[in-house]
Amino acid sequence: MAGAVLSNDLRILTALARPHRGALALCMLLMLAETAAALAVPWLGGALAGALLPGGDVAVPTTTILVAMLALFAVQALLRFANAVLLGGTAERIVSALKVRVYDHLQALPLSFFHQRRHGETLALLTSDVYVVGEYLAGTVVALVPLAATVAGALAMMFRLEPAMAALAMLAVPLFYLAAKIAGRRLRPLASELQEEHAAAVAIADENLGMLPAIKSFTRERHESARYRNQVDRIMRLTTRQLRIQAALGPALQFVAAAGIVALLWLGGARVTGGALSPQELVSFVLYAMLLTRPVAGLADVYGSTQTARGALARLMHALDETPEPDTGTGFTLPPARGAIVFDQVSFAYPGRPPALDGLDLRIAAGETVAIVGPNGAGKSTLVHLLTRLHERSGGTITIDGHDIATVSLESLRRQVGVVPQHVLLFNASVRDNIAYGRADASDEDIERAARLARAHEFIVALPQRYETRIGDRGVRLSGGQQQRLALARALLKDPPILVLDEATAMFDPQGEIDFLEGARDALADRTVLLITHRPASLAVAQRVLRMEDGRIL
Repeated sequence: MAGAVLSNDLRILTALARPHRGALALCMLLMLAETAAALAVPWLGGALAGALLPGGDVAVPTTTILVAMLALFAVQALLRFANAVLLGGTAERIVSALKVRVYDHLQALPLSFFHQRRHGETLALLTSDVYVVGEYLAGTVVALVPLAATVAGALAMMFRLEPAMAALAMLAVPLFYLAAKIAGRRLRPLASELQEEHAAAVAIADENLGMLPAIKSFTRERHESARYRNQVDRIMRLTTRQLRIQAALGPALQFVAAAGIVALLWLGGARVTGGALSPQELVSFVLYAMLLTRPVAGLADVYGSTQTARGALARLMHALDETPEPDTGTGFTLPPARGAIVFDQVSFAYPGRPPALDGLDLRIAAGETVAIVGPNGAGKSTLVHLLTRLHERSGGTITIDGHDIATVSLESLRRQVGVVPQHVLLFNASVRDNIAYGRADASDEDIERAARLARAHEFIVALPQRYETRIGDRGVRLSGGQQQRLALARALLKDPPILVLDEATAMFDPQGEIDFLEGARDALADRTVLLITHRPASLAVAQRVLRMEDGRIL
């Protein structure tokens, strides 16, 4: 099972790396060139020893050897610099591409996905997990081939110099690997748990910053600070455990390697005394042995980063495996609607909850204004979500002008239905940008006309920069009534044949609501309007008033 999971992870990583294979291959070649330069240094070190030690048989001048060594070090430095620049840019491109892919997929998912998860946990996919996976691809994975080449090259040169001693050194490599694997077994669950705790910390911070007015109103600052601090403390404890394992593994492997080198020096000294090995050959052999320990000791870092990357990759793939909504252009284009709406035996239930709608029947004529009232939880807002296919019905049919909306493209459907939700959704942008959000090509005159219809123009022109005034996150710099007026202006500018007002005047003062309804009669007259409201003034506008309870129209 573990092998199958690892194979699947490798397949996914390969697919992510494929668009950047050229740059990654070049990075690998630069690393291999650096490895080749590193493998030449011990040979030169032995030659230098042969030129300096009494009885050495190296005739090359010492100055020549030193210049050659200096040139090799310069080449290594240049290769390392070029690789760092190229690898850093490639890593950033991988992360950027992965972030866009994850964001686009999240944006395409149905609302039910987000209703079952905390917002901060989803946000952690873009702020943490993509970086872990991207840096692992561009760093750890690319470095594996040069590390293997270093091991192979060092062993080859050691066998050439002294086969018996090289065989003993090679026997130590599996011991290094085994130690790293044992440590990896402890690191794997720890890395996964650490990623989950990081996501939970982001979720708490995101939720609390959004709930700051409530936190302050109920004087819960200390409680929430303690809750966040406890979460950070859990992360710190897990990180400390992870660092201890990784910190212990590296020095332990290095100590074992150093002990091996001491043993090789002892054996090599005996070989030199017996005349089977020259001093310069022993120096080169020991330097190659030291070079061998560097990539083998690096296995600890490879294991740690691999387990962390696997945890992040699992979280990303879990989200990417979720089925998105149909492409907005999939299906036939809904013709310009007259606005006749029919719900026929429509059923729907949220996951793990009783049915929100149960065999609902509703017929609204084109151009009719219908108000729907009922207690909270009766299914009124669900009705709106199904009409715009933010959720998909589980039974029955919904038609507009006789066309089953399940067969039309989402783009053509949603362009013809305007919704002013109960909970207003505004961007941290200017008033103008928020009103024109659904119609980017709208002229200033069109925007102002929509604002006047929504009774928003008067307060807008009183703002410091009028229509250019930025309104803050979610419109926080405006009052609740002003926010609803902007949302209403945005829907009216879209000029849809079907308009849904879901408690759209709830934040209006009574006179403001009356003024709006009087002023908007002309705008509402030529379209089908669905009012979800409890306000008497709004009910007076409707041609029919229907009551909804327990997912049915009474």
